[in-house]
This record gives sequence, structure tokens and C-alpha cells, in this order.
Amino acid sequence: MTSYVALLRGINVGGKNKVPMQTLRELLTGLDCTDVRTHLQSGNAVFGHPRADPAALATDLESHITEELGLAIRCLVRDGADLQRVVDHNPFDMEGVDPSRFLVTFLSGPPEQERLTAIDPAAYAPEEFRLADPKAPNEIYLHLPTGIQKSRLALLFTDKKLGVTATARNWNTVLKLAAMAAE
Repeated sequence: MTSYVALLRGINVGGKNKVPMQTLRELLTGLDCTDVRTHLQSGNAVFGHPRADPAALATDLESHITEELGLAIRCLVRDGADLQRVVDHNPFDMEGVDPSRFLVTFLSGPPEQERLTAIDPAAYAPEEFRLADPKAPNEIYLHLPTGIQKSRLALLFTDKKLGVTATARNWNTVLKLAAMAAE
């Protein structure tokens, strides 16, 4: 049994796409997931499943949400080891960084390289971004010292701008989900 983390994009934000966490747990249980646990109200779930294909699990969950709730919600699924890799390969020195103002944007796949190279990092200072793996970025790490609400940089790392599904979690949430997946 492999431990997985599901990251649902854009639920329970501003009163739209409401998915109670109890409902999410029931949906995952209906997909033969075991030991289903959720974290916060923003679409984070940890579960076990015998299948070894996170992308197929994400597609199944998206379909199940559409069938049961009538909502088109994009989902990303990572196995626990992959989430631990995200933690271990953080390219930032976290000294003095407020973890609530540090995000990881998870991607469904690498965006076209031109979309990333077109960004002039100096134009967004003191905000910063880095890729864990510049050749095949599946995560973008963002340090937003003044917070996400005022960030211009964070607006560049959306589905529309990157051409792939993107969903962000703050560092505290990433650490908690990695710990839950390791339990």
C-alpha cells in the first residue's frame, strides 16, 4: 500500500467550489482509498492506495468529484516519497523566512520552458522563485516576503500563465502533509 497526497485546486475559496472535507474523505473512500485523512479545508488529503499511478488516481478523483458533486475540480496526486523529495530539495535557505509566506506551487507537469525563462526575477524583488529541477520543473518554490495577497510574482504561476495545472501550498502545509504521508 502506497501513501499518497491529493491536492485539490481551488476549492472552498471565496464560497466557490465547496467541498466539505467529510465529503472529500467519502469520495476517496469510494475510490478504494484507505486511511483517508484531510488537512485544513483547502483540499489536502492523505490516503493509502495499492495502485502505483498518481496521475490515474488524480484523474479518477476528478471524475468522481464531477459525477458526485457536479464540480470540475483539478486534482494533483503525489506519493509520499515524492512529497518528501519536495521538502528535501527545497532550494531556499529557510533562515529568516516566514513559512506562511513561502509557497510551493505543484504542477501537473513541466510547463514550456519559454514560459519560465520569460520571467525577469529582478522585476519582482524582493519576491523570489526557484525551481527544484530546472530541466523538468514539477514544483516552483516562491518566497513572498509581503505575503501572497500583495504578490505580483505569484500571479505568474497559475494554470493560465503556465499552461499546466498549478496549485500552491504554504510551507507549513507542505511539511504537515509530508509528515502525515510518512505516518
